[in-house]
Amino acid sequence: MRKLLLGTTALAAAATLSTNAALADVSISGAHEWSYNSRSSNQTALDGTTFGQDASVTIKFTNKTDSGLDLGYTLALDTDNDSLVNAESSLTISGGFGKIELGNNDAAADAYIIDEMDLIAEEAAPTQASATIGYSSSLALADADQNKVSYHLPAMGGLTAGISFTDAGEEATSADTTTYGAKYTMSAGGAALTLGYTQASTENATQDKDSDNMGLKVVSGDISLIVSQGTKEESDEDIQNQGASISYKMPNGMVLGAYTFKSEDDLDGGEEYSKSGAEVQYTIASGLTAYINVDDYEYTAGTTSSSATSDSGTNTKLTIKATF
Repeated sequence: MRKLLLGTTALAAAATLSTNAALADVSISGAHEWSYNSRSSNQTALDGTTFGQDASVTIKFTNKTDSGLDLGYTLALDTDNDSLVNAESSLTISGGFGKIELGNNDAAADAYIIDEMDLIAEEAAPTQASATIGYSSSLALADADQNKVSYHLPAMGGLTAGISFTDAGEEATSADTTTYGAKYTMSAGGAALTLGYTQASTENATQDKDSDNMGLKVVSGDISLIVSQGTKEESDEDIQNQGASISYKMPNGMVLGAYTFKSEDDLDGGEEYSKSGAEVQYTIASGLTAYINVDDYEYTAGTTSSSATSDSGTNTKLTIKATF
C-alpha cells in the first residue's frame, strides 16, 4: 500500500510539474568572462597585473494570459566569489498599452542611453577610486537595480520612450529617483540614425542629483559611429562629459573598435579625466569570443577637496568570454 501511495504521489507531482511547464516558456542562459589585466601607472601601488572574472546565470519565464497579456519574470544571478547574488528580479506585463516592469531591474532610462562605450564590448580603462569625475558620457543612475516601477510606451514609428520611479523609503531620509528617456530611429542616405536622450534625478537634502545624456548613433553597412555628451550636477559637482567611438565589422568576423572620452568638473578647478583606446573582438567559435583592449588614460586632480591623486598610464586587457 505504501509503495502504491508513494508511486501515486510521484505521478501526481510529475503531472503537476508537466502542467505548470506547459503554461510557461522557460529559458536559462549563462555567461562567464575570464580576464588578464596589465596596468602601467605613474602610481607604483597601482602598477602590475591581475586576473579577473565575471559570471552570471539568467533564468526567464514567459507566459501569455487568456486576455492576451504577455507576462515575463527574469531572475539574474551573479555567481562570482563562491556565492550567488540576486542581481535582478522583476516582473513584466506587456500588451497594446506598452510594457510595465515591477521589481529589481535597470532604470527605464537605461534602455535609451547612447554613449561612446556602446561600440566597445569591454571597458578596460581604470577608474580613480578617490576621484569625483565622469568616466563615460552615460547617465549617472543612482538606483541601479533597486526595486522600482517602470513604464515603456509602445513603439510609435521610430520613437520609443520610457519612465521609471524608485521609492527610497521614508520621507525623512528620502532619496527617490526618477528617470526617463527616449530614442528616435530613422533612415537617411542609406544609413540608420538613432538619436537618444535620457535624464535622471535623485532627491537630496542639499541639492538634487541630476544627470543627463544625449547621443547620436549612425550605422552604415559594417561601420558604426557614436558621438555623445552628458552632464552631472549635485552638491559641489558640475561635470561635463564628451565622447565618441567607431567600430568596423570585418568580413572574417573580427570587429575593430576605437573610442575617446573626456570629463571635467567646472566646480573643482582643473579636475579632468581623459581616456582613449582600441579594441579587437575575435570569435574563436560559436559562443566563445576573445577581446583585446589597450587604453591610455590621464587623471588630473586639480583643486578637488577630496584625497584624489593625479595619475596617468596604460591599461592592457585580454578577456575570454563564453556564453551558454
